[in-house]
Amino acid sequence: MKIKHLFCFVLAASLCACRPSPKSPYQIPVSEADEPMMKGEFQPTWESLQNYQVPEWFRNMKFGIFSHFGPQNVEGSGDWMARGLYIEGSNEYNYHVEHYGHPSEVGFKDILPLFKAERWNPDSLLAFYKKIGAQYIVALGNHHDNFDLWDSKYQPWNSVNIGPKRDLLDGWAKAARKLGMYFGVSLHADHAWTWYETSQRHDTIGPKKGVPYDGKMTKADGKGKWWEGYDPQDLYAQNHPLSKDSWDNGAIHRQWAWGGGACPPSQEFVTNFYNRTLDVINRYQPDLLYFDVTVLPFYPLSDAGLKIAAHYYNSNMACHDGKLEGVITTKILDEEQRKALVWDVERGAPNEMLEQPWQTCTCLGGWHYNRSIYEGNSYKQAATVVKLLMDVVSKNGNLLLNVPLRADGTFDEKEEKILNELGEWMAINKEAVYDTRPWKVFGEGPIAEADIQINAQGFNEGSYTGATAQDIRFTQKGENLYVTALAWPADRKLVVKSLAEGSELYPDEVNTVELLGYGKVDFRRTADGLVVTLPQKQLNGIAPVLCIR
Repeated sequence: MKIKHLFCFVLAASLCACRPSPKSPYQIPVSEADEPMMKGEFQPTWESLQNYQVPEWFRNMKFGIFSHFGPQNVEGSGDWMARGLYIEGSNEYNYHVEHYGHPSEVGFKDILPLFKAERWNPDSLLAFYKKIGAQYIVALGNHHDNFDLWDSKYQPWNSVNIGPKRDLLDGWAKAARKLGMYFGVSLHADHAWTWYETSQRHDTIGPKKGVPYDGKMTKADGKGKWWEGYDPQDLYAQNHPLSKDSWDNGAIHRQWAWGGGACPPSQEFVTNFYNRTLDVINRYQPDLLYFDVTVLPFYPLSDAGLKIAAHYYNSNMACHDGKLEGVITTKILDEEQRKALVWDVERGAPNEMLEQPWQTCTCLGGWHYNRSIYEGNSYKQAATVVKLLMDVVSKNGNLLLNVPLRADGTFDEKEEKILNELGEWMAINKEAVYDTRPWKVFGEGPIAEADIQINAQGFNEGSYTGATAQDIRFTQKGENLYVTALAWPADRKLVVKSLAEGSELYPDEVNTVELLGYGKVDFRRTADGLVVTLPQKQLNGIAPVLCIR
């Protein structure tokens, strides 16, 4: 991988032109006063962005690791804890009150100093992730909690000032590039505006009934406290009216695309997120940007997302001798938008092969570390990860697997065991994964033939995890066709219907069938399919992969 990140910012800055733009047609036009959008081949329009071509590295790598490593891991109560601790009676609220205090007195801001990352070693983590087969890493830049995990120019609530006292993005980026891994950053803080609205609430029963939570505190309230000099509104962003039905905890999902009664964000808030995102791009030149949004940040209210995309593509080209090597992944894209961006499907997959490369993101357990998943032995097993991986790759996609870390920067021994098992399988079967392309059909079997619909951002992966030996997925590379059965057949007989004698899908002769990690195996071609006899002893407890020539 050719890396020029030490020189990229200087080059990008020299190509920027700070010119006033005509009046924006958007409700909340972003300001470029502090961070001008870089000018270049790409303009902040769909017509221009649709000239994008997905780089070959992304199409070849297939498997990456996601790391939601931040202060929401401190309490170990799982996803969205910084929102949940303000929802009276929720598990997160109950745990927080019992162990840390009432949210009217001890809010999420007070958890930030407890995030120490004292055992976090990005070099050893990424060496391990690479060993088990990951080719790229996507690190958390900020979450909906609005805390920046780098030396942020535009957010004083950041990991250099508070907590670890370290620039985590810098650590991840340097470790990745030393190992030749591609480096991505995920940015989620654009939704803090509505996500933190629970912090404007109060208890409705009990001794604290009616006492406001800390979401409306101001800089003046910090006098004499540890956070004196910091403004809680830079973190919580709650100096605005509540969205429609804000006390309905599910309303935020219906308002994710800034409709359905969501309180529109201010230009100041939109511009702050834009500035922070350009700060990340200009400092670290990530190979991938991940946004947890519908289409683009603040779309369709603002042009901020379109300008971020144009800036990123132009900046990336300036750092790669005029060749675009960057990737932006977002969610809920239509056919035209998928020409401009890479579609990310959360915890799920379409049940068809797609022309454009895409990605699914999922995790071993929760997005943030959840002690109850550990105690309940509820992590995905290695076999489940492989089922998802091979299904996705056969459909022209990549798998981005989140590995939740504890607040000290380590994963637990149960996660380690699962990842080692995955790595052992990948070491033998990686040629059927990396650098491959989809075949004529992505697969066969009951699941391939089922009508499986995507739910919102995705959320249908449960339809794929129960796959059996009848569920087969195909990938190809050069003259090799790879056949992965998503489980071992109990009777050792693997039948591949798509390779039946006389099949139009494979009119050539089948000369050899090799079981990866074992060698040649017996086969016969019948009118019902290619019948392969597998060894008496299974090579692993996950899935067999055949190479057909």
